[in-house]
Amino acid sequence: MMGRTRGVALGVLLGLVACRKDAEEPPAPTAPPAEQQAPAPKRSTLPSGRAVALASVAPLVASVSPAVVNVEVRLGAPTPGELNELPWGGGLPFDGPPSPFDSPAPFGPPMREGIGSGFIIDAKGLVLTNHHLVEGAEEIQVQLADGRDLEARVLGSDPLTDVAVLQLERPDGAKPLPVVRLGDSDALRVGDWVVAIGNPYGLTSSTSLGILAAKERDIEAGPFDDFLQTDAAINPGNSGGPLFNLKGEVVGINTAIAGQGAGIGFAVPSNLVKSLLPQLEKKGTVTRGWLGLLVQDMTPDLGEALGVPVREGAVVTDVTEETAAARAGVRPDDVIVAADGQPIDSAGALTRLVAQKAPGTELTLALYRDAKKRDVKATLGERPDLEGVAVKAPSVGGSQRPAEHRVGLSLMDMDPALAEAQELPPEGALVTEVAPASMAEHAGLLPGMVVVEVANRPVRGAQDVVTALRKAKPGEAVLLRVALPGGALELHALTVPEE
Repeated sequence: MMGRTRGVALGVLLGLVACRKDAEEPPAPTAPPAEQQAPAPKRSTLPSGRAVALASVAPLVASVSPAVVNVEVRLGAPTPGELNELPWGGGLPFDGPPSPFDSPAPFGPPMREGIGSGFIIDAKGLVLTNHHLVEGAEEIQVQLADGRDLEARVLGSDPLTDVAVLQLERPDGAKPLPVVRLGDSDALRVGDWVVAIGNPYGLTSSTSLGILAAKERDIEAGPFDDFLQTDAAINPGNSGGPLFNLKGEVVGINTAIAGQGAGIGFAVPSNLVKSLLPQLEKKGTVTRGWLGLLVQDMTPDLGEALGVPVREGAVVTDVTEETAAARAGVRPDDVIVAADGQPIDSAGALTRLVAQKAPGTELTLALYRDAKKRDVKATLGERPDLEGVAVKAPSVGGSQRPAEHRVGLSLMDMDPALAEAQELPPEGALVTEVAPASMAEHAGLLPGMVVVEVANRPVRGAQDVVTALRKAKPGEAVLLRVALPGGALELHALTVPEE
């Protein structure tokens, strides 16, 4: 199941590249050395009226940096076809452009290599890093801050959260390893100082200081996005490195950047990492709970069309047969607002909560159906592998039947050959055009979608949609159920404009 159905079927992640390339009073914030600062103002401008003491983070960096490591991976020589597909002509996928210090290989086909970061969390030699850095690696070499070079192997990896655990191969009697511990990422507040340490462009032990800019960021990189955002400088090569709080605890694994030099970096929260570690250490993979339904975010227009008194939640668009949700009696158009007493304000929130629970766990869902609230109990199944299915929007052609121009929507009857090729329903109304700044665009409709229901009635062709929209009153929100390439379903509320 994917929490963002649009992301599964049609979404495109733009501008985001992976980085290879406490509830208590927080400790005093830090800043650059005093000699580089402007004179302090005579009066504080803080709302509290208190001045902020600024100190050096040098002691913190000195205490934790020995546990930060440089991770080098080798994938072997690419085929000619693979070489053409690699970004920037070489390196790991998403590994970033080459450093200005790189020199070309003198002869022969280039080896695909990547440099990233990691950190030691256990004296036995466990290292945390990113999955994308070590995926498919033939050799992994880890260099410690004290200059030691150790071989490593992948102990466990989870592509859906981009987390990997490495095991260092240590000779008997080797010197003890420095370690850092994972902190509580939930205790972080926006504005707290954070420190990123890593190896950008292979420049070892580089440190940058910034603040936590946001929490729970969804960058459409995967179904469980819940990133920390920071403005601490992060560049290709920082990938897999730690993000520290001022206690010297790791609160995140640096994973992605929004363009180089943009000052926007993303890290996997430490609490998510801690929940994965037992499985990654024991069996190398992660098993997750699964309800067996597709959901999307609630909107005010959808709330009006569904007749429910809530404006946040996860709207059920489809239920897979013989799954936990189906056995519990969950239906399409239900709006899930809580799970085990925890509020659900979005589709992503439900997806993440379910994924953190083990198969066999009983989950109580609070939901609205036909304006009435009810509870249902579901025993979670095991999440199947839903990744790796490439879906593209169909190219549309043929004769079009315009719907009401006032909503800005053009349609055509579904073509059987197109339906088979794109795994779409054989009947329905294919959206061929959406006018800019129209009500259809406002409703989130896109070319390539297929309207299969309008006002809870099945759609056989474009004329069914045209008729239903013409019957609707001005200002009325008409509920459309649409299918996406690949078979996923969504709900859209299309408001008929006033005359």
